[in-house]
Amino acid sequence: MSRRRVAALALALVWFAAVPAGCARQRAAGGAVRIGMVTDTGGLGDRSFNDSAYAGLMRAQRELHVDTVALQSRSAADYQVNLTVLANKEYDEIFAIGFLMARDVAEVSERYPTRHFSIIDAVVDEPNVTSVTFKEEQGSFLAGALAAMTTKTKTIAFLGGIDIPLLRKFEAGYAAGARQVDPSVKVISKYIGSFDDVASGKELAGVQFDQGADIIYVAAGKGGLGAIDQVKSRPNAYLIGVDADQDGIVPGKILTSMVKRVDVGVFRVCQQAAAHKPRPVHLTLGLKEGGVGLTDFRYTRSVVTPPKIAALAKLRAAIIAGKIVVPSTREELASFKPVPL
Repeated sequence: MSRRRVAALALALVWFAAVPAGCARQRAAGGAVRIGMVTDTGGLGDRSFNDSAYAGLMRAQRELHVDTVALQSRSAADYQVNLTVLANKEYDEIFAIGFLMARDVAEVSERYPTRHFSIIDAVVDEPNVTSVTFKEEQGSFLAGALAAMTTKTKTIAFLGGIDIPLLRKFEAGYAAGARQVDPSVKVISKYIGSFDDVASGKELAGVQFDQGADIIYVAAGKGGLGAIDQVKSRPNAYLIGVDADQDGIVPGKILTSMVKRVDVGVFRVCQQAAAHKPRPVHLTLGLKEGGVGLTDFRYTRSVVTPPKIAALAKLRAAIIAGKIVVPSTREELASFKPVPL
């Protein structure tokens, strides 16, 4: 371990010992099972990925009566430090929220074979690690279908955080859903290059609106808050939120959110930990498992009409039944053709 990490670890241990009860730490009286969480750099308050994971942790604290703590990472250098802190403190389950921690989880889990870890959005092949992944492409397909049903300009957009295979699942599913409904709809895709650059999120969303898009699906973590700020001043334009239910951030301007139930994944693992049962090696959640899906359009019912809702329900059923196989890569998207229903 580098001198910088050793110093950071020492400081983190001091901080952890002194952290007050109100600082993302919940102590359940007499609770024997202790569950910790390490956020990615987006941190709590992103109203998306990290907040969804934290909601699952808080549900576990309330319903399962476990002890919980969440350590926030200010930079990637904090990931291994925070994981090590929780391992040293002998937490029974340690969550790493985000694929960027895959290497750190692999290294720390190998050093602490008696501790158990779970990572969201990555697969780590270690005997004491649970990998929790989602079929994001399936929920994104429904988002793209709705966008194609709703667009007036025949141009929609996707704005991602980092151009990696995980985010391409969102992009491919979204474009395929639009193609299923109307192959003539154009899809513009751009990536911010990070998950926490709010200013760039706002700027790039503005570029996509200026290019004619009237609906943008944003999967960019905290960067998505910039796009949300951008849509406020755009008449007749909408965003589609991601991960958590973002519909109420700007009521009426968020067409829907593609909810990725990170909270469900976290809670399911917590249930096993609280019951002292073996954790799954790999937990995968899609439409069938309630792991992804769209919100209820409570602020946009004037636009998302009953016929559109019925069409989405039909598409959802077709995906669950295997009639529609949603592409998860650009290569699969290239060969995707609308499926007669």
